[in-house]
Amino acid sequence: MTAADPAQSEEVVLSARELVKTYQMGEVKVHALRGVDMNLRSGEFLVLLGASGSGKSTLLNILGGLDTATSGTVVYRGQDLTKADDEELTEFRRAHVGFVFQFYNLIPSLTAEENVRLVADIADNPMSPVDALELVGLGPRKDHFPSQLSGGEQQRVAIARAVCKQPDVLLCDEPTGALDFRTGILVLETLERVNRELGTTTAVITHNVPIAQMANTVVELVDGQVSKVEHRETKLPASGLRW
Repeated sequence: MTAADPAQSEEVVLSARELVKTYQMGEVKVHALRGVDMNLRSGEFLVLLGASGSGKSTLLNILGGLDTATSGTVVYRGQDLTKADDEELTEFRRAHVGFVFQFYNLIPSLTAEENVRLVADIADNPMSPVDALELVGLGPRKDHFPSQLSGGEQQRVAIARAVCKQPDVLLCDEPTGALDFRTGILVLETLERVNRELGTTTAVITHNVPIAQMANTVVELVDGQVSKVEHRETKLPASGLRW
């Protein structure tokens, strides 16, 4: 086990208060979030747990500026994102947030390096695409196309793409969901390394309970509400996880 860094409990980077999200589907109103409160602190590794349909992805999308809440507030370092217009949300995502999804969304006709460069070219202060690929252990594969890479390697390219712009926050939606156990561990080790070496505030949503053991903070969602928040004094390295 490794100790959680006490400094990670200090500065709040993203704060959600009383978040409500409802969708109208025909005559039925769907309540995706029901008054969610949550903090994401500088440098921490947070795992958001919950079953399918619990509101995890909706919450992550709102925190990352991909969606807006029906009511409530999201504040990023003093900026109230719930009052931001589309242009301001686009700038927030471009400058401050990296996203990793379950499916890799790589462009098949571009090499690993070229896929990462797409983001580096629009970032204010990016690391080099090659350095980003080295960080995720894929420097030697930089000239390979997605079809020449395994699923785990493609996901690690997607992580390199997300972190090359050196975002303040990395938001990951079921990053191991399409992978087998061994490959999933490699991906989690990569996220762990990004969090440790770059200090990137990282949130991972998953339905896979054992992954919570590598977190500083665990937030459980049930039916659109926070049912439990746990701050862990020790965390397990990704290499020690089993499921």
